[in-house]
Amino acid sequence: MLTPAERRRRGVAVPLFVVHALVLVGLAVAGLGPLLWLVAASLGETGDVLADPLGVFARMTEWQHYVDAFRGVDTARLLGNTLVLAAGSAAVTVVVALSAGYVIAIMRPRWAPIFSAAVLATIFLPAIVSFVPLYLTVVDLFGTGVSLQNTYWAVWLPAAANAFAVLLVTGFLRGLPRELIEAAQIDGAGPLRIMWSVVLPLARPILGVVALLAAIGAWKDYLWPSLVLTDPKLRPISVALPMLERTNELTTFFAILVVAAVVPIALFLVFQRPLLANAGFSAGMKD
Repeated sequence: MLTPAERRRRGVAVPLFVVHALVLVGLAVAGLGPLLWLVAASLGETGDVLADPLGVFARMTEWQHYVDAFRGVDTARLLGNTLVLAAGSAAVTVVVALSAGYVIAIMRPRWAPIFSAAVLATIFLPAIVSFVPLYLTVVDLFGTGVSLQNTYWAVWLPAAANAFAVLLVTGFLRGLPRELIEAAQIDGAGPLRIMWSVVLPLARPILGVVALLAAIGAWKDYLWPSLVLTDPKLRPISVALPMLERTNELTTFFAILVVAAVVPIALFLVFQRPLLANAGFSAGMKD
């Protein structure tokens, strides 16, 4: 390990800076390279892309492919379905995670450790194990004869059973000052009032993270929506992509891929600053 004094020496500082710069450039190329190539390929001709894949950056002129992506294909409807699924999944995940975390970390009933251990145990189960019983439940809701298939609830309700989100919120709520909860109880606030007026404002940073992760997870999910949303009018764009690949020109399909990828990236870029600001505010409150 280098000491701060050794890092400031010219013979060490310059090579260290070069190494750091090369690592950062390598990470940037590895992370952004495929997306930038996809954008460049979507603006080229199919023949040029197939003949010279690395030369696509010099021929980015065919903006018509993006017009064709929305005109020849019902991309707007597919994106709308995906937005509805992502927003609904985020909402139900936040509600369930906050409610469960509040019971475990704030109310603390005697059975809370057992419930917390049961939630933790589900993380170690492979997701594919639950597909058959979950699908049977969706097709025939608890034996009532009600089917949720081809409804958005078939995606929203399973998304609510997110053990990672519950544990994430529970861990955050355990770090809240207990004095705030006790002061609210002394003032006569009940459990719901405490959750709404005290816990919810302080938990906004972690709830934002949970909502963002749930929305992005729902946006890119393929297997489950393809099972429960067989109606083409309800399918998200992730399920429709294989069909679109077969029925569209390659560069037009690349344009559709760019549109599908830009939305979750934009969500993260837009909301990362408010999330970090809220996290700093919450940390200051706890201090």
